[in-house]
This record gives sequence, structure tokens and C-alpha cells, in this order.
Amino acid sequence: MTVPYTLTRIGVLMSPEPGNSLEIEGVLNPASGRTPDGTLYLLPRLVAAGNVSRVGLAWVELKDGVPVGVGREGVVLAPDEGWERGKNNAGVEDPRVTFVPSLGLHVMTYVAYGPLGPKPALAISPNLREWRRLGPLHFEYQPLLDTDLNLFPNKDTVFFPQPVPGPDGEPSYAMLHRPMWDLGWFREGEGVHLPTGVTDDRPGIWVSFTPVAAVERDVRNLAHLRHHRLVAMPEYPFEELKIGAGPPPLWTPEGWLVIHHGVTGEQTHGFDPTTQRVTYSAGALLLDLNDVTKVVDRTTEPLLAPETDDERIGTVANVVFPTAIEEIDDIHYVFYGMADAKIGVARLEKV
Repeated sequence: MTVPYTLTRIGVLMSPEPGNSLEIEGVLNPASGRTPDGTLYLLPRLVAAGNVSRVGLAWVELKDGVPVGVGREGVVLAPDEGWERGKNNAGVEDPRVTFVPSLGLHVMTYVAYGPLGPKPALAISPNLREWRRLGPLHFEYQPLLDTDLNLFPNKDTVFFPQPVPGPDGEPSYAMLHRPMWDLGWFREGEGVHLPTGVTDDRPGIWVSFTPVAAVERDVRNLAHLRHHRLVAMPEYPFEELKIGAGPPPLWTPEGWLVIHHGVTGEQTHGFDPTTQRVTYSAGALLLDLNDVTKVVDRTTEPLLAPETDDERIGTVANVVFPTAIEEIDDIHYVFYGMADAKIGVARLEKV
């Protein structure tokens, strides 16, 4: 099997608003969702001076069913909590929003850029406007890994939209994520700590689970994850440095379609993407419908790579970073960050 999907760029959907201090360093990497009345919204990352990020809300303007622009409605999440701020940094970054029908809730995973670097966090909402934090994600200790996943920076977290079988067979909510094993980034000399059984220190895509029954008892259990499994590592040239999940996985007859990003180039030390000489492109994985820890197939070449000026020139050069997917009139559209400065949209089609 090959991955029978293509991405075709449509154009720029959102750019920084002149004179808006909250967007002076860019608008990028949006989440998405629909309010109870069916209106389509983006939840973009808004970057103010000093790389301070907030999550905004903007309705999507459609022309003949195609996204062509946005209307801003303000900020819905800001780094107001102490664990979302360091002494020299702050931010709630790169939201991914999954609507989970069985809960009747939008589930937002985001990166809290706090005192120890990027850590994953969770918030929920019935309407995209009011968000209730469930706090930092907690990864249950798993003796066979011989490590504590809570020690590590982690990004690219996103939930599946419906329960799937867990490794123990129990119906579970599953979340993709991407731990980073180099603790030397914030503690000099500490270096790389790999879990047992992992021999490659490049960041890859993992999945963790929380039982449906536990979430039914208390929705806060969405933030408590267990049964951690490695799903995919970098494999092809366009993703030789690292890979990470993008929009919420999409159910297809072929498997769960995961649009992901792959990174190639020269990675330097630290979290600041503006210091990297790298290229971010969009690829895709198909995961088994009955076992999301198994890759059925994957793209050997990117579905979308930086080619236009808006994708090649910006805060970080050469970035296509997919983060949201929505269906409009039976057509799926993928929303993505462009050079960490603007938001683009592409049409997803089956071939």
C-alpha cells in the first residue's frame, strides 16, 4: 500500500495584522474547530515581542466553500499560569484542538513554555471560547522504559477524535506526542537519556493512552496518560532530523491518517528555532485502525515542502508546519504554519 493522498496549496490565509502588538512576531501553527452553531474557527498562535505566544480565535471566511481569510475575535489562552512562564520566556504555543464527540468537548493540547522549557499541557472547552486548564500532562511511570517521561521536553501533542483500543485492549483515548531526550538543553552537561529499548536519540512520534472509563469518572484523567509506545522514527531524507505529529488524526478506510512534519538540515543546540538551519515539510503516516501503535504505510517524499516565498522567508526560513484539518463541503483542508510567520491552507485529496 502507498499513502493515497496529496496536498495542494491554496495560499495564505492569515498574516500578522499591522499595528497589532500581539502579532508583531507572527501568526502561525493554528488549531481549528467549529462552534456549536457550525462556524469554522482557527485558533492561531499569536507571537508578541520577546517570543511570547498566546492562542487567538478567528472565524474562517469562505468563498465558494474555500477558506480565503479570517476575522479576529481576540485571545482565548495566554501564559497566565506560573508554569507557563520562565524568568526569561513565556508562552502557550502550537495548540492542537480535537473535538471528541463522546465527550462533547474540544480538547486542546498545547506547549507551555515555562521554567524548564517546553512541556505539554491540556485544556478543554465546549465552545472554543472558554477554556478550562487541566494542567500539565502527566505520564505514568512505566518500569520497562526505565525512565520518567515527565522529565523531558515534549511537543506535537494531539488527541485522536474517538476512543481506540489500548495496548491492554481497554477502550482508551489516545494521544500522539514527541519527547526530546537531550536534557543538556536546559541542564548543562546532562546530555541524552534514552529509555530502555530506544537506541536512536532523534525525536520520534510516540502514543500514550488513558482509559475511557477513567475519563468518564473524571475528565481530568485525560491529562493522566499510560502505556507509552514508540510509533514512528525518522526514516526518509525529508525527515532525517526528527518527526512530529500535526493535525488530529483523520479516520480513513486505509487507516488513521496522520499528517506529520519532517525536519532535515543542520540542528544546533537549544530550543530557539530562529537559530536552526533546517527545512520543515509535511508528510503522512497511516496507522492501523485497530492498533494505533502500528504504522501501515508512510510517505517516502513530502506531500508539501517549502516552495513559495511565504514558506521560505519569515521568522524561521523554509517551514511548512501542518497543525489543523477540517472538512468543508466534503473536502478536507489542512492549515499550516508558513516560515513561522503566516498561516497557509492546502487541500487534501485522495488519489
